[in-house]
Amino acid sequence: MSVPMDIARRVADAVLYEGYLLYPYRASSAKNQVRWQFGVLVPPGFTATAEHPASVTECLLEGATYAVAHLNLRFLHVRTRGVERAEDDGYWPVQQLRNGHRTYLTFDEATEREAEVTLPIAGLLGAPERVIEVRIPGDRVVEPIVAPSGEVIGRLVSEHLPLHAALRISAELMPGPYGLVKLRARVENTDDWRPLGAPREQALRHSLVSAHLIIAVTAGAFVSLLDPPEWARPAVQTCRNERTWPVLVGEPGHRDVVLSSPIILYDHPDIAPESPDPLFDSTEIDEMLHLRTLTLTGEETPETGETDPRVAELIDMVGSMPPDLLERLHGAIRSVETAGERQPPAPPETGEPQDREEAPAPWWDPADWDPADDTAVSPETGSVTVAGVAGREPAADNPAGHGPAPASAAESEPATPREPATDRESARKAATERSASEGSAGGPRHDRPLGDGEVGA
Repeated sequence: MSVPMDIARRVADAVLYEGYLLYPYRASSAKNQVRWQFGVLVPPGFTATAEHPASVTECLLEGATYAVAHLNLRFLHVRTRGVERAEDDGYWPVQQLRNGHRTYLTFDEATEREAEVTLPIAGLLGAPERVIEVRIPGDRVVEPIVAPSGEVIGRLVSEHLPLHAALRISAELMPGPYGLVKLRARVENTDDWRPLGAPREQALRHSLVSAHLIIAVTAGAFVSLLDPPEWARPAVQTCRNERTWPVLVGEPGHRDVVLSSPIILYDHPDIAPESPDPLFDSTEIDEMLHLRTLTLTGEETPETGETDPRVAELIDMVGSMPPDLLERLHGAIRSVETAGERQPPAPPETGEPQDREEAPAPWWDPADWDPADDTAVSPETGSVTVAGVAGREPAADNPAGHGPAPASAAESEPATPREPATDRESARKAATERSASEGSAGGPRHDRPLGDGEVGA
């Protein structure tokens, strides 16, 4: 796998599981009662919500004469997990069933699905739209729940319903001298399920969830839709993206992979290196979720593991995180200059106490100009003009707090110190960089580590 594709998959995985489960990661939590919020493509017959059956991605390619496009459609397939209690007359659905020290919960899960296709761009130009059918069969698994006594007290029923979808791909040569090609990909749910007033929970079982595309090309390059070159801007403005957000993926400068995401990102997103594993909430901060997870009580923690196998792995990961990884998670340093470049101030040579506060650095560069040596600067005779009114500079005969001294006719001409504008700007720039690197407290700036879906430039 190439580096850009590896980065694309890491970011796409964060998108895939965004909101899968939210802290406190329990099925009983109120925030986990309404799930699957991003990239949901419902069956065409379901209109009870504002969700749509299709998404459209349009992006631009340059140098695409011999390019080959690799499209990878990825999404989650909802799997129902129901608990049924054994009764004399059969099995009856229940929300939970206790068996010894374990509790079985009724709660939906999800399975990752992918569909890939490789097409030469030249074969798409001037040709009819290519339609790739996506067919996911259904399945049903029944697992008995056996008590310690050997008695069957219930069963666990897991089921995928069949999914029907289509990936429609076309390309056209854009007018103009630059040879740009517009690549269009439409992902649509083609399931013929008729809801008849069914709730959203049932529609989700026939839906593509967190659907997105990874598109890679060889012998060509994508044009950024967020920051295109001026010559490509008119063509970019013709691109129409519906419920998708295509961005360049990979290391900065690479333009051979695009992630068409249902979540707004920017070009070249990546996972923060401090992020250990997915926490299913990329809009949060990993260190906060880590600390919150540690606060779960002995009664709450078991339910998280019983809610979903992925959450059980997450809880184990948080509880067994090594100290070095924990320190990385809670203390990333991002500064303009590295620690090795910072030098301690030289001790004073006057014999005065070294712990007294140093005077702030002047905004001017003494090597170029010093107001004490400038004969054009005179506190006694100089003046400044503000809003057309001339006034003297504060002097000893005008103590602070008593207002400016009146300006006479002879003092109406302001002094003009010899301070080149370039020197002033250089000094201000140096002071700004010094302030940015040191932070408001005078030390290196400590920025928080980004979450598992947040990105670092």
